[in-house]
Amino acid sequence: MPKIPQDELDRIKSEIDLVALVRAKGVELKPHGAADLIGRCPFHNDKTPSLVVTPAKGLWHCLRACQVGGSVVDWVMKAEGVSFRHAITLLQEGKAATLLSGDTIVRQSTRPKLASPLTLDADDQALLNQVTAYYHDTLKQSPKALEYLRQRGLDSAEALETFKTGYADRTLGLRLPEKNREAGAAIRDRLQKLGVYRSSGHEHLTGFPRRNAF
Repeated sequence: MPKIPQDELDRIKSEIDLVALVRAKGVELKPHGAADLIGRCPFHNDKTPSLVVTPAKGLWHCLRACQVGGSVVDWVMKAEGVSFRHAITLLQEGKAATLLSGDTIVRQSTRPKLASPLTLDADDQALLNQVTAYYHDTLKQSPKALEYLRQRGLDSAEALETFKTGYADRTLGLRLPEKNREAGAAIRDRLQKLGVYRSSGHEHLTGFPRRNAF
């Protein structure tokens, strides 16, 4: 999985309201000292408040049973049951409002929280076109990938559009139903037969931007 640039991580951590996300899970936060807030940790049976949030630093920490903590990214991972990359994508795409709407702690998410770019009942060619469009859109939204092309003199807007150059950053799977669900298994099986996915479950076209092969 491509590494998330540190400046992008810093931006997310500074712009997202950690306190709002914590309160959205039903945690009542009260002042605790000069700079902290404290409430009952939702990740264990917390009878005495042990979850400390430091708004100015964008950090949280459970002082007792859990002994876990971190930034807003770690909170989304823990509260929504998603991976690091999934949490980053949710926050990058302004899904904080969605995260604020559910007060249930999810140990491991089995339902996609990101919109799928694929229509599950599309025919093969339409499905490939949708994958191509997703990779192409991913490229256009990736400054790092566009800079890679610019450095190699391959950043002609006309050429990128003509050849539908794309960037497969392994986020497609985050937008599909989980593979342990019938729909998830079916779409992944189709993508494997079409040459998009390998038998290992990884996408064939990953890494550097390239002309789409579909």
